[in-house]
Amino acid sequence: MNVTRQEVNAETALLTVQVSPADYQSKVAASLDKYRKQAKIPGFRPGKVPMGLIQKQYGKGVLAEEMNKLVSDALYAYVQENKLEILGNPIPKEGSEVKGDFDNPGDFEFVYEIGYAPTIDLKLTNKSKYDYVQVKIDDKLIDQQIDDLRRRYGKMTSTDEVNETDMILAQFVELNEDGSIKEGGIMHSSTTSMEFIEDKKVKKSLVGKKVGDKVTVSASAITRGDSDKAAMLGIKPEELANHSDSYQMTINDIKRMELAELNQELFDKLFGEGAISSEKELRERIGADLKNMFANDSDRLLTREVYRDLVENTPVNLPDTFLKRWIQLSNEKPITIEQIEADYDSYAKDLKWQLIQGHIFKANDIKLDNAEVIEFTKGLIANQFAQYGIPAPEDAELTKQAAGALQNRDEANRIYDMLAETKLTQYFKDTVKLNSKEISYDEFVELASK
Repeated sequence: MNVTRQEVNAETALLTVQVSPADYQSKVAASLDKYRKQAKIPGFRPGKVPMGLIQKQYGKGVLAEEMNKLVSDALYAYVQENKLEILGNPIPKEGSEVKGDFDNPGDFEFVYEIGYAPTIDLKLTNKSKYDYVQVKIDDKLIDQQIDDLRRRYGKMTSTDEVNETDMILAQFVELNEDGSIKEGGIMHSSTTSMEFIEDKKVKKSLVGKKVGDKVTVSASAITRGDSDKAAMLGIKPEELANHSDSYQMTINDIKRMELAELNQELFDKLFGEGAISSEKELRERIGADLKNMFANDSDRLLTREVYRDLVENTPVNLPDTFLKRWIQLSNEKPITIEQIEADYDSYAKDLKWQLIQGHIFKANDIKLDNAEVIEFTKGLIANQFAQYGIPAPEDAELTKQAAGALQNRDEANRIYDMLAETKLTQYFKDTVKLNSKEISYDEFVELASK
């Protein structure tokens, strides 16, 4: 068997595989003998079917199967031995025909096309400058965080009059267009939260209402979307179309969150006994925690910015024609060239980034070894426990859980991607010049959402 290469251009080449009878005859004979031993043909005992009959019935198919294996193995070996960096897999040359006769087998010749992975010339140095955006941890943000914590550990109490943050317990009765009660309509007791009402006019109309007051409201105006509205009315979302949006709301109770006091009891609940002993220490701790929390988001914004710059400005010549055919031939379901063309720009952009990322890892000897992946996974699991205020298990149990998580292919891929991004971000931070820039929390959220 012989494989030769013909360069078409800088992006593609042709591999010609020549196969002689000596390459496949013994393999075909062995496969046919196996068929003979297993074949169940009326009139013949198992294993006694004449080889001529087996050859006639299965010969051509077996030859094609063995030939496919031989050619695939030869192509793979040639690519490996010659250290060719290719994209996808070799595909049959468009318009070429197999030279050889499967009815009268002799010499065969197959022609395949390969697409070369482009050379990456990455211009990323300590002269490359990027903004490193951070949230400004000011008194306002710390106050908001403290209020959230006090609310989380506070308690609900009944009050007489509605304010802008209360929860209203009420009975909702469906109305006709003229404002009269709809016979057989919805009558359901539920709750609505003033904090979630976005319509300022509606919100203002409810402030000051008292227990026992009856108010006509739009169900849509006091809920957040169809699922929330259906839950408030005690029906399924698909039933909303059969009902009015106008309801009489009779206020039965008004619940107000009474914030937890800033005292040692709250400090101990939040951070453990004796860890914090004053409001000053609390503010310092919250400020530090917020800084650490937003650090990961700042890293992600930096990586996103560098990614955009590298993808837009790094020359990467892809073998586009080859890749489009490869996508069409390798797709599990039939797909037209028109469909491929419609999505190709997005595919090419993703591939370009993969090649750039691969180049960075290879050029800088960045690796993901198993021990490191286990430690990273243990950290993720420990953080999950911490989110629920639960101490992490002992190291041996953490290691066992990490190994179990990595047995799941999808979960393992997700974890490897996270660790790869972490290493990539660190490479960027170590390599480029960072222009530290502090912005408000609201500005940060807006920037991150773009």
